[in-house]
Parts: sequence; C-alpha cells; structure tokens
Amino acid sequence: MRLAPGMPGRAPGAKHASGYSAKRKRNPATAISATGHLLADVFDESLDLGRMPAFARAHQLDRDGGRFPIRQELLNVARDESPLVEQSVANYEDTFAVNVLGTLLSLKHEMRVMLAQGSGSIINLSSIAGQVGIAGASVYAASKHAVEGLTKSAALEGAVAGVRVNAVAPGPVATEMLDRFAGGSEEGKAGFLATIPARRAATPDEIAQTIVFLASDKARYLTGQNIAVDGAYTAQ
Repeated sequence: MRLAPGMPGRAPGAKHASGYSAKRKRNPATAISATGHLLADVFDESLDLGRMPAFARAHQLDRDGGRFPIRQELLNVARDESPLVEQSVANYEDTFAVNVLGTLLSLKHEMRVMLAQGSGSIINLSSIAGQVGIAGASVYAASKHAVEGLTKSAALEGAVAGVRVNAVAPGPVATEMLDRFAGGSEEGKAGFLATIPARRAATPDEIAQTIVFLASDKARYLTGQNIAVDGAYTAQ
C-alpha cells in the first residue's frame, strides 16, 4: 500500500496487500516490478488476491514459515482544510473515496483471504481526527471517524476466525502534511504543537513501530482498537 506524501512512512519490511490511487494511472503489474510490493486495484470487483502471482509467491514463502500476517497502511488524504461552510461536494467525494471507500474495499478483499486461512492482522491508518473534532477539517475528520467505525466492525467479523483488525491514529507527525496543516509557517506549527502535552510531533518511525507491534504476535489478543499515538493529545 502506498502512502500519500507527507504521511508516516510504512513499517520496515511490511508487505502491502492492496493499493489505491485517486487517479488510478499506474499499472499494478508495473508497481509490483518496480517496488517489490504488491499493489492491486481494490475497485476491481473481480479482484482475487489469492490468485495474483505475486501474492501467491509471498503467501507460500510466509506459509513455509508457519504464518501469514497481512499488514496494511492505507492511503490518507486531506485536500481542503477550510471552514465547513466553504466545503464542496468535490472535496467530500475525493476525501471519502480515498480514506473511506479505499479502506472498505481493501478490507473486503484482504479479509476474504484471511478468513479462509484463519489468521491475519490488518492495521488501518486513522488519525486523532477520528477521535475528536477539528475545526477547519470537518470532512477529513468525518472520514477518519468512518475509518474507526469500519475498523471496529471488521474486527467483530474477523475475531472468531483469528483475524485481527486495528487502526493507528497518529497525532501530528513531522512530515510535509504537518507543515501544510500549520499553514506553512514555523509560528503556526509551534502554536499547534503547544497544544500537544508532549510538546512535539511524533517521528515517522514512532508511528511505524506502533504498526510493527500491532502486526506482531505480541499483540495477538489485541483487536478492534484504534490506537492514538499522539503525545497525550486525546487524553485531555
């Protein structure tokens, strides 16, 4: 799964089971060859991950090792940060297509494989905006609330089969997206970070390590949770 520019980097060594691009211009086969990761068009109703050659090779390799967890970091987009009364249908459709529909369809195709094999771990990418309201980012916040609802619902459906579904909800992360959210000014960024009890942004690696933990056997009884990695912002 490719991450949008400015979002936390993917966990080292994580295998990606699905991918989504708003314009969908890339050929999935080319993406596999160029990156070594498996990308698939989740909008294709005929998609069967289990029958894709690259997926089958990865599946067999991990089955030889005794298990096959699937780790997932979903695309994230916040296109128009402006007051609710200035929001548009286009911004709503673009944001929900990536953040919500992309999540739903990825879950659909991945859980088909994992339910059949009786194991698996999915980690969705949420945000603190999925747990609180954010003035000026109403559409983005609504989309992340939806991601957290999908995560809990999918966890309930997968639990009896040994499939775990969780979400990581980052607070501010030291990326381009934070710079953009702060209006591109150091003063704006400092003012925002002053609202974080830890008084700093997370590093991309701190988000990645949380994802690694959730995907591991150390978290094998942890499912249906939205883990805030936010320097205690949502604890206020």
